[in-house]
Amino acid sequence: MIKAVIDTNVLVSAFWTPNRLSPTVRIADAIIKDMFTPLYSLQMIEEYREVLFRSKFGFSKDEVNNLVEHIVKYGEHKEPTESAANFPDPDDKVFFCTALAASSDNPLLVTGNAKHYPPADFVVSPAEFCNILGI
Repeated sequence: MIKAVIDTNVLVSAFWTPNRLSPTVRIADAIIKDMFTPLYSLQMIEEYREVLFRSKFGFSKDEVNNLVEHIVKYGEHKEPTESAANFPDPDDKVFFCTALAASSDNPLLVTGNAKHYPPADFVVSPAEFCNILGI
């Protein structure tokens, strides 16, 4: 089964967009339908909750909780490894390092902000990930 780390911006976009056919919405649906194994670290889960619960977004707490709890229950926990790479946004490092921790599983890192990460073959856009999943 494909394993992937999902950047917070993908989930924000999934909740934000009214376009139910957008790649980010299809990825959120694929999480719930167990179409791939989400990889996560505790730091990632904390960021998901912190960002997705921001009052400026007004996302449904029940929907956010459902998605995040599904990731924890059916995903795979990984302790992030270290990387000497530089990150424009230090909060993004945990996503990259969690993917590195699972490198033997050939995981993907799905993000709408690839420029925030060091160049790596495993960093893909939401649209690319949807193509990989065939959704």
